[in-house]
Amino acid sequence: MLTINNLVKHRGNQEILSGISFTAKPGRVTGFLGPNGAGKSSTLRILLGLDRATSGSALIDGKPFADLQHPLATVGALLDGSGAHRMRTGRAHLRWIARAAGLSRARVEEVLDIVGLTHAAGKRVGSYSLGMGRRLGMAAALLGDPAILVLDEPVNGLDPQGIRWIRTLIRERAQSGHTVLLSSHLMGELAETVDDVVIMNRGKIVADGTLEEVIGHYSTLEEAFFAMTSEHTGDVV
Repeated sequence: MLTINNLVKHRGNQEILSGISFTAKPGRVTGFLGPNGAGKSSTLRILLGLDRATSGSALIDGKPFADLQHPLATVGALLDGSGAHRMRTGRAHLRWIARAAGLSRARVEEVLDIVGLTHAAGKRVGSYSLGMGRRLGMAAALLGDPAILVLDEPVNGLDPQGIRWIRTLIRERAQSGHTVLLSSHLMGELAETVDDVVIMNRGKIVADGTLEEVIGHYSTLEEAFFAMTSEHTGDVV
């Protein structure tokens, strides 16, 4: 489970996050939405130990990321890009991560097959398309077979077949009891994938509930989202 509790983040005189709280539960896919600058990236960076909060907590199975004994086996994350050096091959990149985490080379081959990159594993990352880079990032997130996935725009650059693949993967993870926190701007895709929805705007939570509760009397998730965030776009990052 992911637990965000009264999280506050200041940058200079600006309040980036204004005491936000929500949970992402096992066995469910939680959609994490907000316009550009709403504070989503800051929240994810704090959750994954890449930034510090001013106050409050962001916990992974009850612990901050820094206290996890086996982080790769607990939480897999896909943020911007694959994080791989352009001159490394996809396989070499994953082997480097696996070695640092004490995982086998056999697991590298398994995740390459899962994400459909076996055929390109020997190519340098710099030659990858955007979609291939996202698949490589997903492979890295899955290396430790984590109980929790934190995914930021995982379908970015994927073709329709790739989008169907990632949707199926995410649903299968949730159905097997895993926790998935999914951030995306593709409302139609989210509406077919998520169980719960958290919407942020200007560093605050403006909606938090099941998909049905958040949509409410609106026709679609997209309509509900724009109704809840259209008054202010903000400039938070």
